[in-house]
Amino acid sequence: MLAWGDEPVLVEAVQAVLASTGAEVDVVLVDNGCTNDAVEILGQVAGVTVVEPGENLGFAAGCNVGARVARGDHLAFVNGDAVVRPDALARLVSALDDSVGLTTASLRLYDEPEVMNSGGNPVHYTGLSWAGGLGDPASEHTVTRDVASATGAATACRADRFAELGGFCEPMFAYCEDTELSLRCWQRGWRVVFVPEAVVLHRYEFSRNPLKFYLLERNRLILLLTLFQVRTLLLLALPLVGLELAMLAVSVKDGWARQKMKGWRWLISHRHEIRDRRRFVQSTRRAPDSDIAALLTGNVTPGLPGLDIPVMLRFASRAYWKLVRRFV
Repeated sequence: MLAWGDEPVLVEAVQAVLASTGAEVDVVLVDNGCTNDAVEILGQVAGVTVVEPGENLGFAAGCNVGARVARGDHLAFVNGDAVVRPDALARLVSALDDSVGLTTASLRLYDEPEVMNSGGNPVHYTGLSWAGGLGDPASEHTVTRDVASATGAATACRADRFAELGGFCEPMFAYCEDTELSLRCWQRGWRVVFVPEAVVLHRYEFSRNPLKFYLLERNRLILLLTLFQVRTLLLLALPLVGLELAMLAVSVKDGWARQKMKGWRWLISHRHEIRDRRRFVQSTRRAPDSDIAALLTGNVTPGLPGLDIPVMLRFASRAYWKLVRRFV
């Protein structure tokens, strides 16, 4: 678990994890710069190990540091604003058979426990990903199923497999790292599974981080440039260029154009790091893009503020993906 900024429910969240049933649990709490007294309070609680890196490592590196300190055979990553039900972690772990790389919880809204925050996240072929089922009644998400991506707010895996995957992608810092890890699981031949009985309440705030759009857009491009095979990228060149132009237009309209262009500058200045990351990912994969194409969606319904996709563009996106999937 990570602590960053004001964490109004962190104490409740940690106590809920420690109260888990059906699993022996200890908490590694990484202080990424908590601004209230929650970490100080929790540092006195039995079963909690506080790690103080002295700087904000971001979600990806913070989780990786915590994973190296953890002692269990299984790892669960739980947001500091997420409150697990007593049996949630045990249910996530019990679903981790040899074919499964990640399990993801039935993430509900903190103030509306019967309303979904995420039931596993869809991934568009352009790298966009969003909270699947956001706003749906939880009664519509009761079936265990494979999903394209877990939600980093509440997910579990075997410690040895997390280490084999190399953990979360640290250059991403925050956002999209759960999508990236999930797709690499699929590339290794391991499934990502939604566990509806593992209920977690999430105090969801879309715009908590003022750099969110910068990180989302930059990291989406990191994902594409490192995970997809060259053939796939060539097939998707037209919609990818179109989306970049559309995102630039949206960023100008909504006042975050500097963040969008900052992302492009970062990619150019870190091109060698991106190249090395791509070599690592491509050398360790076991499944081609054709094996996981069915996981990706051509529909795009992100539900993000200021990003309403016109019906005709959604139709065109679905049609294009249906056409090119056979060639991936």
